[in-house]
Parts: sequence; C-alpha cells; structure tokens
Amino acid sequence: MNKDEILDLLPYSAPFHFVDTLDEISETGASGSFTFSPELDFYKGHFKDHPVTPGVILTETMAQIGLVCLGLYLLGDTGQTATGHVMLTSTAIDFLKPVFPGEKVTVTSEKIYFRFKKLHCNVQMKNAAGDVVCKGTLSGMVTSKLNG
Repeated sequence: MNKDEILDLLPYSAPFHFVDTLDEISETGASGSFTFSPELDFYKGHFKDHPVTPGVILTETMAQIGLVCLGLYLLGDTGQTATGHVMLTSTAIDFLKPVFPGEKVTVTSEKIYFRFKKLHCNVQMKNAAGDVVCKGTLSGMVTSKLNG
C-alpha cells in the first residue's frame, strides 16, 4: 500500500483531519507533517489573545500520522484489507514546548510492536526549527468497524 492510498483511507475530514503529508512509511514507523492554520476554531478560545494549540490536538495529530497511518499500512502489509479504524487506546505524552497558530510540525513514529491487532508506538513531534515539542507513546487497536 502506498502513501496516497493510506491518506485516502483515513477516516477524518476537516476540521478534524491533521495530516498534510505522509513522508515516509514502512513496517518500522511513519513520518508526516501538518500545518496548524490560524483559522482553526479551537484557537478562538484557547487562550484569549495568545492562542496555543491544545495538547489534545497535538496528541490527535501524532495519533493520526504516527499510529493510524502506520496501522493502516501494517494491516495492508499483512494481506488484509485496510478498511477498518485504528482506535486510540492509551497515551503517555510529555509536552515540552507550545505550538502556535501557523506552525508546521513533523511527526515521527517508531513501532514498538504490532500483534493481535494492537499497535504500540513511540511518537515524537518537532516544530520547523527541529525542536521536540512533545513525545511519548501511543497505543491503538485495529477494528473492522465502529460500534454505534
């Protein structure tokens, strides 16, 4: 499965799609980028007169690039149809620097393991200056459908 096919399979749309590019993907990890538009709604109230990207959005961006894209790739690599979802099951993220409106970030992930449809990764986000803004671990389960 190639990068464009993976991007087409992502189950997100604006305003909750946080992947601009998928730069690298392999059985060991993924990397990609996203630029936080100053027009995103959450900046209007997170913090008055000094907007900062919420940590939950940074975590979601790392999950979409580093966990979901990688999970879809790995599922496709096993010969299975990658039409399911990768549901976030646990996070342990350290936030080191703020991310401001207009900033471009790059996310890299490194697979720790993928077994029994559970993916566990080390993830890291850097700003355009190359500074690590957050890092940690994410886990998710590959599911065939969402229970409603």
